[in-house]
Amino acid sequence: MGKSDIHLVSGDDEVEHQFRAVMRRLAGGVTIITAGRDEDITGMTVTSLTSLSASPPRLLVSVNRQASSFARIARYGVFGVNILGSDQQALAGRFSDGSLKGHERFDGIRWSAGAAGVPLLGDTLATIECKVEEIIERHSHGIIIGSLLSFELSRELSGLVYWNGQYIRITHDFDLDLLAEISIPLAHVR
Repeated sequence: MGKSDIHLVSGDDEVEHQFRAVMRRLAGGVTIITAGRDEDITGMTVTSLTSLSASPPRLLVSVNRQASSFARIARYGVFGVNILGSDQQALAGRFSDGSLKGHERFDGIRWSAGAAGVPLLGDTLATIECKVEEIIERHSHGIIIGSLLSFELSRELSGLVYWNGQYIRITHDFDLDLLAEISIPLAHVR
């Protein structure tokens, strides 16, 4: 392994800043986690979603415990996962906009309540409704394990990825080379 560009220093803020820079090198699919019921709904953009198990079907998501979504997930015991398509960068921005709160994030967009009452967004690549199986609280975040209640797939195959601090559109027919490029560690750059 070559000489590193980043060296840890003793200041906690500097270490956190450097850690964020390191983690930005990992490409992540963009999802919106939705939570709540009726008028008490909210959502947030995340890239920290992953499959935990296919048998039984389980996923996990990491959510900051200070986020309004975390409180509603814990309160209601269910949440929605909305996997965004390549044309939904504006939607990702809307659900990460700190000036919009709760129900405001849903104003003017198509959504409906799932079988468990969770808000699910329209026109996404896929939606999943999950029941909370367990919440593991560590440091600033809660690792939420969800068991699948229902899911729906669209026919669309283009996705939205977050990498190196920016959104990148991946379309099935055009950007397969780009997907390979951002998914492979930057060994060729060093």
